[in-house]
Amino acid sequence: MEELHRFPNTPVKTGGALHWNINALFNELRASLKKAAALKLPIASFSADSWGVDYILYDERGAIMPPVWHYRDARTARGVENVRARVDWPTLYRESGIQFMALNTIYQLAAESPERLAKARQLLLIGDAFNHYCCGVAKNEVSLASTTQLYNPRTETWSKSLLGSLGLREDMFAPIVPSGSRLGRFKDELAAETGLPQIEVIASCSHDTGAAVAAVPASGNHWAYLSSGTWSLMGVEWPQPIITDQGRDANFTNEIGFGGSVRLLKNIVGLWMVQECRRGWAARGQEYDYATLTQLASEAEPFASLINPSDPRFVTPDDMPAKMVAFCRETSQPAPGHPGAFVRCALESLALFYRITLRQLEQLIGKKIERLNIVGGGSKNTLLNQFAANALQLPVIAGPAECTALGNILVQAIALGHLPSLAAAREVVRNSFEVITVKPQEGAEWDGAFERFEKLVK
Repeated sequence: MEELHRFPNTPVKTGGALHWNINALFNELRASLKKAAALKLPIASFSADSWGVDYILYDERGAIMPPVWHYRDARTARGVENVRARVDWPTLYRESGIQFMALNTIYQLAAESPERLAKARQLLLIGDAFNHYCCGVAKNEVSLASTTQLYNPRTETWSKSLLGSLGLREDMFAPIVPSGSRLGRFKDELAAETGLPQIEVIASCSHDTGAAVAAVPASGNHWAYLSSGTWSLMGVEWPQPIITDQGRDANFTNEIGFGGSVRLLKNIVGLWMVQECRRGWAARGQEYDYATLTQLASEAEPFASLINPSDPRFVTPDDMPAKMVAFCRETSQPAPGHPGAFVRCALESLALFYRITLRQLEQLIGKKIERLNIVGGGSKNTLLNQFAANALQLPVIAGPAECTALGNILVQAIALGHLPSLAAAREVVRNSFEVITVKPQEGAEWDGAFERFEKLVK
């Protein structure tokens, strides 16, 4: 693996609303393709993956209809109310198997104006829109489609009942294709501009977590994964959806993975809390890199204060330290007083929430989990890895960090016949990257903290 091009993906705030700068992202894509062409290597294929739930609308001419909304925009609250007025929560979960999150595509579309939806000819999810940009073929890949809460994992297609209940046109939603579908070749003009030949475009796993899970270097059974980054996505790979009252009440989601497998998981707010704290301090002139913040956290007092990562206030941007202070005061805990204490509070609380999530997973699948594979950028946070091992009292296998890119590439390789199976792909990962096994420590101390923590999340 070689990184050719990296660039920020910063939301645009206009009139208090959050959008994605989609044209800038397409420009960066072209820049990266030019760098790839300059390598003069025999490149066989291309595929894009992205975060879930967000989408692009296209008009009758095939032009993008601005804006491209950001899932953290406050309009989703209106969408939640609009959906609740038409579909009750048990019905919605039974039809989709997806956990409640106000940012889900279903709520975003319910917040759109009827006039804008009437003008939209087609909807593509973000990763699939990038594939379409390259080859002109409009398909929504199943792993990404499954994040919308408009996909039925039993019928394996868009939910006719949910679309009907919300008055959404079926013909607006591009058809769904399996992971690893070969879509077509680069457009003439894109190939000419970038200097690449007309290579194949493949819908690998268009959802970044689906791609990351495909590259988890695990074998056998009794393992869970944690895709660790801005979000913590914790779950297991399962052969069929588990859509039960217990799963609904515990807010678990059934997303689709490679080969039609189910990613039974929970979305947890993740390192977003630390990222937002860092951004807030920087705005006040206090600049810290992540290595410094992790070191300060390691030196801070253990379990001085804890928060509930599932509290909705921690999902939205702006002034994360103030939100953490408010939670601590509301729960009669001392508020963190310095950056190290804030970060330690966030990391310890995350690790303890992983423990609750793992217990719920075990109950849902009827099996014990024996090890946790942590992948993604957050796997480089050695302090959080150790906290996770301590909280779970299980070994943690950390790495690789770039599992999303790996999974994307490996699914392309399977689609082209360069690899025979997902098991073979995971063997490639195991043989190519060093992973670190973290052993649990301090069990009694973490058990005591967990008793406190459980009271905060009830």
